[in-house]
Amino acid sequence: MRFLVTGVAGFIGFHVAQALLARGEEVVGLDNVNDYYDVNLKLARLRQLEGKPGFRFVKLDLADRVGLEQLFTDAKPQRVINLAAQAGVRYSLINPHAYIESNLLGFANLLEACRHHEVEHLVYASSSSVYGANTRMPFSVHHNVDHPLSLYAASKKANELMAHTYSHLYRLPTTGLRFFTVYGPWGRPDMALFLFTKAILEGRPIDVFNEGRMRRDFTYIDDIAEGVVRVADRVAEPNPSWSGDQPDPGTSAAPYRLYNIGNNNPVELLRLIAVLEAELGRKAERRFLPMQPGDVPATFADIDDLARDVGFRPATPIEEGVSKFVAWYREYYQV
Repeated sequence: MRFLVTGVAGFIGFHVAQALLARGEEVVGLDNVNDYYDVNLKLARLRQLEGKPGFRFVKLDLADRVGLEQLFTDAKPQRVINLAAQAGVRYSLINPHAYIESNLLGFANLLEACRHHEVEHLVYASSSSVYGANTRMPFSVHHNVDHPLSLYAASKKANELMAHTYSHLYRLPTTGLRFFTVYGPWGRPDMALFLFTKAILEGRPIDVFNEGRMRRDFTYIDDIAEGVVRVADRVAEPNPSWSGDQPDPGTSAAPYRLYNIGNNNPVELLRLIAVLEAELGRKAERRFLPMQPGDVPATFADIDDLARDVGFRPATPIEEGVSKFVAWYREYYQV
C-alpha cells in the first residue's frame, strides 16, 4: 500500500511514518519544513526516516496547488494521512494568516487532489480544541462543537466540515481524528512537557497557567500512531441509520467518520509536573499565572467509538510516557 503522509517532519507525522514503514508499507512523506519551531529537530526526525526501504521525502507546501497536483500524478498514493497543519492555540492569536493558508487553503488543495486521483481513504488530523466552550465530559464526537475558542480550533472544525462536503459530493471516504494533548519522544518544543523539562534542567521557573487548575487527557505518541494507522486501515463508510431529523455529528449518510484519540484519563497539570520532577530528580520553581486566551480548563476523551470500530484504546500511563520522553530528551540534547 502506498501512503502519502503530510507533515512527515512533524511530531505525529514522523511517528506515523515509522509505524507504516515498520510493517512494510510505502510512504511518500511531504513537509514544508517551516520554522514554526526548531528546524533542526524536524531535520533530525527526517534523518531517522531517510534511507529506510519504502520511504521517499518531498519538500512541498500544501498551499502549492500545482506542486501538490504533480505529486499526486507522480506518486499515485492509495491512502492519504494528513498531519500537516499550522499547530498551536496561542500562536493563532499572533499569526492568524498562517492558519488560513495552511489549515484551510492547504486542506482544500488536498481534498481536491484526493478527489481527482481517486484516493481510497483520507485520514486527517483534527484536534480536541474543537470542543471549545463545551463542558460536558467526557467529550464525545456525537456532541455538537459549534463554539471554538481560538482560530486554530475553528480551522480544525472547518476541516471536518470541508471533509464532509467531499465525502457527500464525491463519495471520498474521510476520517477526522481529534487528538488529545500528544506527548512523548521527538515531541514539539512548544508543548508543556517539553517546555517544563527544558526550564527545570536549566534552572528556570516554569509557567503554570490557570493557577495549576488544568486537566489534560495526555496521550502518548505511540498510542496516537497506532490509532492513526488502525483508522487508516478501516475505510470510512456511511452510517445506514443516520437521520437528518436527528443528525449525528460524528457520522453521516456519506462515507465520513470522526474519532477521538485520547488516553480517556485526564491528569491534573500539577500531577504531570510532580511526575516530571521525580523523573528529573529536581524540583520545579513554579510561576502561577491566569488562564491564557483561547485555552480551556480541561479535556477528556470519550473513545468508545474508536474502541468499538478499530479495537484500540490508548492506555500508556503518564509515568511511563514521561519517563520515555525524559530519556529521549537527555540523549538528544546530551543533558
